Amino acid sequence: MKTKFTVGSLYAGIGGICMGFNKAGFKVEWANEYDKNACITYRENFDHQLVEKDIMEVNIKELSNVDVIAGGFPCQPFSVAGHRKGFEDNRGNHFFRMLDFVDAMRPKVLFFENVKNLVGHDKGNTFKVIRKEIEDRNYSFHAKVLNTKDYGNIPHNRERIFIIGFDKNVYPENYKKFEFPLKETLTKKVKELFIQEKVEEKFYYREDKYMFDMLKKDITKEDTVYQFRRQYVRENKSNVCPTLTANMGTGGHNVPLIKTKFGIRKLTPKECFDFQGFPEGYKLPALANSHLYKQAGNSVSVPVIERIAVNILKAMNGIDCEIEKN
Repeated sequence: MKTKFTVGSLYAGIGGICMGFNKAGFKVEWANEYDKNACITYRENFDHQLVEKDIMEVNIKELSNVDVIAGGFPCQPFSVAGHRKGFEDNRGNHFFRMLDFVDAMRPKVLFFENVKNLVGHDKGNTFKVIRKEIEDRNYSFHAKVLNTKDYGNIPHNRERIFIIGFDKNVYPENYKKFEFPLKETLTKKVKELFIQEKVEEKFYYREDKYMFDMLKKDITKEDTVYQFRRQYVRENKSNVCPTLTANMGTGGHNVPLIKTKFGIRKLTPKECFDFQGFPEGYKLPALANSHLYKQAGNSVSVPVIERIAVNILKAMNGIDCEIEKN
């Protein structure tokens, strides 16, 4: 039996990238995550090595070499919601810390994920630096913004940039075979991801709750997800879930709301994980809902990761990926 290619996961969070690679046929050897609550969720679902400490303090020599280094490095410095400081922000330097792992281990493949605004940050200069650092190490450079609703068959409007690099010393020809997955028709409906029966009362907005009259007036459909943004409600006209965010469980900002026959309510944490494509057997630990909402909002969409990982595996094995037809 052929040995599986191995993966090391940095900024692993709750394991969305790890799960996508596992489902594609890779074996995750180890992961690193600093957030203690994310680590609790991670340990509920994976049994390989988890290094629970700040990445700056990780001793790379104590980790086994892997074929793929993957990670969604902190996106706040590059996000529209952040201050856009990029590499001047301490968290922006985490990209270079990832490169320390690359230099020490020389993996066959790199897999990086970030917010789509990384491309235009500092008039494109940040992205140029990232590309140059990767190519200077003799890795190929493939980058594309993918939306979950177009590439994961999940009704969730979530755009992220993915950066893939193949070691040209190992794959002088095979790297040319890599292509990002083809866009696919969205067949899954928003309502399929709702829990149809009544949920706990704490998720509902009732007449005694703040802004109820406004919510009742603006939330009229049962086939889409609305977004409550402190002073107003925004309907998603495409009948998909708006981008889930890390702060959606902290009050009146970016709260995803739905209308059901039992009333207007928030999405439950479980539903948020479903909108990220986590499988049915994924376990949510007994943490405060605010932590679970944050974890879902910070995570990646598992089916998108899996589709990219499948194409990475094809290229590693010298198999052509399907390409877009003009």
